[in-house]
Amino acid sequence: MSKTPKRLYLIPVLSKALDILELLQNEGEAMSLEAVHRRTRVSKTTVYRVLKTFVHRGYLSRSSDGLYRIVSRPKKIRFGFAAQSAEMPFSVAVTESLNTAATNAGIDLVVLDNKYDAATAIQNAEEFVRSKVDLVIEFQVVQEAAPVIADRIATAGIPLIAIDIPHPHATYFGVDNYRVGYEAGELLAQHAMEQWQGKTTWVLGLDLSEAGLLVQSRITGAFAAIKQQQPTIPVECFVRMEGHGRRDKSRKIIGEFLARHPKEHGILIAAANDTSALGALDAVREAKREKHVAIVGQDSIAEALVEIRKKDSPMIGTISHEAPSYGANLIHIGLALLNGTTVPPYNYVEHRLVTRKSTKKDDQ
Repeated sequence: MSKTPKRLYLIPVLSKALDILELLQNEGEAMSLEAVHRRTRVSKTTVYRVLKTFVHRGYLSRSSDGLYRIVSRPKKIRFGFAAQSAEMPFSVAVTESLNTAATNAGIDLVVLDNKYDAATAIQNAEEFVRSKVDLVIEFQVVQEAAPVIADRIATAGIPLIAIDIPHPHATYFGVDNYRVGYEAGELLAQHAMEQWQGKTTWVLGLDLSEAGLLVQSRITGAFAAIKQQQPTIPVECFVRMEGHGRRDKSRKIIGEFLARHPKEHGILIAAANDTSALGALDAVREAKREKHVAIVGQDSIAEALVEIRKKDSPMIGTISHEAPSYGANLIHIGLALLNGTTVPPYNYVEHRLVTRKSTKKDDQ
């Protein structure tokens, strides 16, 4: 009676990859893709992808003439990521996206928390330099700290990617701030025309001045769109207020404004982020002015989306900055910089308008 063959549980593509690696080890000299293909009889497409993977992971090097050779001690790539704040939902979403993308790419990701604080962000930059990471991805909110951070990292010869706020020597990655602001303003103006017959008394911008002029252009863009669609609103009715991107501060300043103007209807609020927008919403509800105010935020965080779905909520929309897409894009840009590939100085992420109507479609 014949015995049942014993299963080996082999992974075919891994076996081919090891054949390629062992060939290069045994030959002891550089080989072309074509030569590896001939000797291993593995398909050329598979050979190409395996060689690219081994180069990426540091097991092989590729010379300018296209020859591959063994690297004696492979080094895993390490990226440093300074997150904006573990208390900010959008920052948490970006961190999760980047962690996933780094794992998929075989990159070690060192994550530090900037805690929405300039001094902490500078300390974290210095820690990345001491740790000798291969590249730094910086996400911090204070424009005045940007030159200091950038100088520390540039002096160490480490490539830098900056999220949302430009840093000297850095490649920028983030939204087109003016454009996302403009689209928020268009939604607010449309609401005023449809719900209040165009009777807008105040247009308020909850700003984030410490982030610098580029992020402040979210409010500039919102005001421009509203002025375009409602040119009769007096210029003195457009008021920028400092929300600092925080819920408590935005709640306080909007609450004080509503108390000074207890009988006025038709108030539009554009916020620099959803956290600030939710603070404004808290103040509106406390004052029982829900029917008189419309709010649009930025970032599309989970709590904002829950609010937008509510039928009579003053929060009528947000601009999604598509946080889940950040990780893969940042890893792609980072590897391109390390490989010496030319990368554009400004890299804009896709964004999307989210309204009550669009959330209903998403739910279907």
